[in-house]
Amino acid sequence: MPTFVRFQREGAAAHGLLTSGQIAELRGGLFDTPEPTGRTFDLASVRLLAPVLPPKILAVGLNYKSHLGDRKVPAYPEIFYKPISSLQDPGGPVVIPPDAIDVHYEGELVAVIGQTVHKATRDEAKAAIFGVTCGNDISDRNWQRGAGKDLQWWRAKGCDTFAPLGPAIVTGANYSDLALATRLNGVVVQSQRTSDLIFDVPEIIRFISQYVTLNQGDIIYTGTPGETKPMSPGDVVEVEIEGIGILRNDIVRG
Repeated sequence: MPTFVRFQREGAAAHGLLTSGQIAELRGGLFDTPEPTGRTFDLASVRLLAPVLPPKILAVGLNYKSHLGDRKVPAYPEIFYKPISSLQDPGGPVVIPPDAIDVHYEGELVAVIGQTVHKATRDEAKAAIFGVTCGNDISDRNWQRGAGKDLQWWRAKGCDTFAPLGPAIVTGANYSDLALATRLNGVVVQSQRTSDLIFDVPEIIRFISQYVTLNQGDIIYTGTPGETKPMSPGDVVEVEIEGIGILRNDIVRG
């Protein structure tokens, strides 16, 4: 399965095709049928960046029964936005604001849109999926639903660095049945298969597109399974999805 990365070397950013620890540099944008430049680099010699720079970030809440608790199964996908400024690279730090008191991990499968879709059918929605990657929908529960609850989730879900993404975009994967695991300091804290999503990826895209046009490069965090717990400065969180890779980020205090 083709595996695309975005990387930085000697101050310049480029897309590349990752194979067995080697990156073949590509010329042009991710969606422009890029061609190899002929240059290759060892993965260890570059800094990986978020694999796409999305025009917008959307996310789904309450999309695994294991995450619902005593809440009812939603009648349709529950969608919210995360700002572009929340994007963080694989390996980059998740920065907890000084007054954030209950910041949780949320390991998720992320869909990358490859073509514009508006009022899509399910088949059109499926055809619009370029690939999938790993994401962590970092969330402060106090600002989301605790004593410090805001009117909207603008900072609960949207602080700088609260949307780690990567390490790679895989195309052609069977995204409907992949193993997802989140580890906190090496201990598995979430484990489920994407086949357990209440609303699968094509349905999420179909639903969103009835109201909001999805553009090439947009990304959708598809929901997190099980329970989540607070993170502290010094922790390391990893999101691993079968066939995609490991998204690893250190937790620091801002």
